[in-house]
Amino acid sequence: MRRASRRAPAMAMAACAVALIPLAVGGADDDASPIFDVRLPAGYRDWQLISVAHEAGSLNDLRAVLGNDVAVKAYRDGTRPFPDGTIIGRLAWKYVPSEENNAIFGQAQSFVPGAATNIQFSVKDSRKYAETGGWGYGQFEDGKPNRSKALMETCFPCHARANKADDFVFTRYTP
Repeated sequence: MRRASRRAPAMAMAACAVALIPLAVGGADDDASPIFDVRLPAGYRDWQLISVAHEAGSLNDLRAVLGNDVAVKAYRDGTRPFPDGTIIGRLAWKYVPSEENNAIFGQAQSFVPGAATNIQFSVKDSRKYAETGGWGYGQFEDGKPNRSKALMETCFPCHARANKADDFVFTRYTP
């Protein structure tokens, strides 16, 4: 009887671990981007800021570029190519005028983030993504991956236009 009571907690923990494996590994209907199998990294909103940008034209958005610890260290040290494990995230929002700020400034001059458009990630793994310069890509909208393979196929050709010495990355570090 004692032996069975000692095994019960271990068996319960094992059953829970086995039940969680599909969540960790993912399946056909998981939260990964097509082609590259990139997922939303845990805790990415707590990463450090690398830079900000306003994109005009048809994009017309505000962007915050964040990096995991590997990315930030590589940026600070000037390490190129970026080491495997680097993840760079780009969060984008439409920008809208801030009536409150404009009233304080006495003129129309202040813009703030409006509706979120998407989040993109570039993940460095030189073996897994050898055909695309060592980078895998993912785009997410409302927390879900954009499942368009055609969209994902445009990522590297666009990044290939960046300076190869910068490891196909457009963003410069803004300390």
